[in-house]
Amino acid sequence: MRWVDVKEGFKEFLEEFKREKTGIAGVILLVILVLVALTAPYTTIPDLPEKWRSSAYWEDNPKNVPPTWYNMFTSQKLVPQEVYYINDLKITHPSDTRTVIEADYNFPNRYILGPQGIIIRGLNVSVGDPMNAPVFDLYLLRPDGKKIPLLKNKPLSAGTISVGRDSTISANVYIWLVNVTEGREITMFEVPLQTILISDMVAPMFAKVEPGMNVTQIIENPEPLWGNYKLVLDINNPAPDKNKIMLDNIKVTFLGRSYGTMGTDYLGRDLWAGIIWGSRVSLTIGVLVSVLSTVIGLVYGVTSAYLGGNADEFMMRINEIFASIPSLPILILIGATMGHITLMFIVLLLVIFGWMGIARISRSMALQIKEQTYIEAARALGAGNGRIIFKHILPQLLPYAFAVIALSVPSAVIAEASLSFLGIGDPTAVTWGQILNAAQNQAATTKGYWWWVLPPGLGIAVVGLTFVLIGTALDKILNPRLRRL
Repeated sequence: MRWVDVKEGFKEFLEEFKREKTGIAGVILLVILVLVALTAPYTTIPDLPEKWRSSAYWEDNPKNVPPTWYNMFTSQKLVPQEVYYINDLKITHPSDTRTVIEADYNFPNRYILGPQGIIIRGLNVSVGDPMNAPVFDLYLLRPDGKKIPLLKNKPLSAGTISVGRDSTISANVYIWLVNVTEGREITMFEVPLQTILISDMVAPMFAKVEPGMNVTQIIENPEPLWGNYKLVLDINNPAPDKNKIMLDNIKVTFLGRSYGTMGTDYLGRDLWAGIIWGSRVSLTIGVLVSVLSTVIGLVYGVTSAYLGGNADEFMMRINEIFASIPSLPILILIGATMGHITLMFIVLLLVIFGWMGIARISRSMALQIKEQTYIEAARALGAGNGRIIFKHILPQLLPYAFAVIALSVPSAVIAEASLSFLGIGDPTAVTWGQILNAAQNQAATTKGYWWWVLPPGLGIAVVGLTFVLIGTALDKILNPRLRRL
């Protein structure tokens, strides 16, 4: 086959492909998917697969919250995430032994609940005089003039202060609620433990609280109190020469009731980052499995057809044995036996069980091609079996191969997602199937966490649609040529 003929054939193919709108749409989608996959480390979080498994990395994110754009479609708006660094905070030193850190927070109108929690981290403390170690008070000033004492005279350490996740702070909020509504003081022992551990004790901090109101009603159905709030961290350091407090890395986070482009899961993981990284796995596995299965099937089928006789019969019986094996149960059994399996092993398994159909179709085509005159001429000139198969028969099947590769990608993507969904995928990778598996384990569907279920499912559908569009266009253009052979 001359290079001029290849060049002319390719130009003719491009002209025909340009007239296929579905194929052009598929190519556009494919380019977008490839760009998204390649730029994932730069557009989201670098080294996400390692961080995805670390719950500590996501502590500063709210848990199980929808995306911020959800507010555009609902009247019950949810506050977004607010993060304050040292330059965003007001830090004063009323005396040599005292430091006051203030964070101003605005609770806008029309939002139904305040933040999900408040996290303070990045306080670096070096204690040289343990007898005079620094202590701090933490309180919240409300727009109605009321002050909520969250912590009082607590030793300052380099740990994290977490409002909403600290049972002591939640108990202090309950004590404050009882004091304001009922006018009486209660002790820690009188605080109902079940209430503060199960209920949201942050929402009442940003709700209307007046004398005579019912505490249980405030906790279960808080009425928002909009306005400007001030979180105050008052640090007392009796020995400033010996105890050093460094604030360079301080970070105050008001956890939102909505977050990012695609919300968060039960660990606070950014689902948008997971979905973007999942596209890398889906495209890689889909293309690898499709290409390898197609190449193996083509070579096997053409070889079987060309050799004929007993060799053809033996090879087809092997094909039928593999075709009769139910692939998904076998893959599940292998995964359950070996535990979690790597992505490359998944590719190998999918290829082993994915070449048989292609082999049978390519065999039927090769049976027609091998009877052509130029094949007999090549054989008469002394060409070997390998040369005839790879130089004269296989090139005639390349148009079919391209269409099959495109059309086989969706099934490979769905197979990998199925294995990951069943919990036997690669734990070191971030895949759409794993995201769906976590959603299933946490009953996300029944709890209404749609942002956790729909995006990865739509991602799988988009990848499938992309290659179906391309494959259908290729099949429409190239298969008529095959039928003329």
